[in-house]
Amino acid sequence: MEFFKYTRTFNFMGRSKFAMIISVVLVLASYALLATKGLNYGVDFAGGTIVQVKYTTDAPIDKMRAKLKSDKIFDGSSISEFGSANEVVIRMKTTTGSVTVDIGDVTREALKGTGEFEIRRVDIVGPKVGNELKEKGLMSLVLAVFGILIYVAFRFEWRFAVASIVALVHDVSIALGAITLVGLDVNLDVLAALLTILGYSLNDTIIVFDRIREGVTNGRNNELANIIDESITRTLARTTLTSLTTFFVVFTLFMFGGEIIHAFAFTLLVGIVVGTYSSIFVASPILLAFGFDVKNYHIKLAEKAKREAEKQRMRDQFESGVM
Repeated sequence: MEFFKYTRTFNFMGRSKFAMIISVVLVLASYALLATKGLNYGVDFAGGTIVQVKYTTDAPIDKMRAKLKSDKIFDGSSISEFGSANEVVIRMKTTTGSVTVDIGDVTREALKGTGEFEIRRVDIVGPKVGNELKEKGLMSLVLAVFGILIYVAFRFEWRFAVASIVALVHDVSIALGAITLVGLDVNLDVLAALLTILGYSLNDTIIVFDRIREGVTNGRNNELANIIDESITRTLARTTLTSLTTFFVVFTLFMFGGEIIHAFAFTLLVGIVVGTYSSIFVASPILLAFGFDVKNYHIKLAEKAKREAEKQRMRDQFESGVM
């Protein structure tokens, strides 16, 4: 079903230079944020302890800090609201170091007299485990990128593969910059969102590349810029509907899903917007900049078809007993 019909081809490549300038500025700004402010690693990667506490009324944060100071276990801990005024999270960079100590019971005892509350969650990750998770998370991103590079190069051509990888690096870089800007904790949920962005953005790029390849193979136009414009215009309705529906679903999660998936939903929101943009204004212009020769591609296709026809003729002769 077509909700949008276009009677003309939009000149996307004519605006690609301006779009690339915006992309370069955003990527450089993201790297500058990463270099100066750095990522705020959560307990999953940095190690430590998180205790989630919910009060029946607004949490007395100042009173809680005063109470926790009396126990050495909570040295260097921080307290912050968690989604609402009556719920807080206590973060500690260290663990108790003993399996016989229940940090939930210790917290409950330390906060006596601050009001009526309950311990909702206790997460403990040792520093060694945190480092292992960080290394494996980084490795998963690198392996995903290499896997995508091999897949696209095998399915299309090396120029398509490099263009898609540049677009993916662009998307992840801006997503990390946005995470750093707002100060979200980088944990396993954020890593899952980044991997999801890779898949989402690649899917969008592959659809555009399929149309470009189809236009190059079957079209009579030898100007690659015109073929790219026609291909993006043909997929624009699909891209718009897919991106909008996905965006609205993730936005609903971001608004009403609670603090637990806040970082995951925020990362996906940024990734959907940037991924849709990059498939049009990053991957395609890079493919154009590589100087993909349409005429030469047609010659290669003709030679390949000729070889296949010759093999088929030889096969037919062999099967009929004529050599």
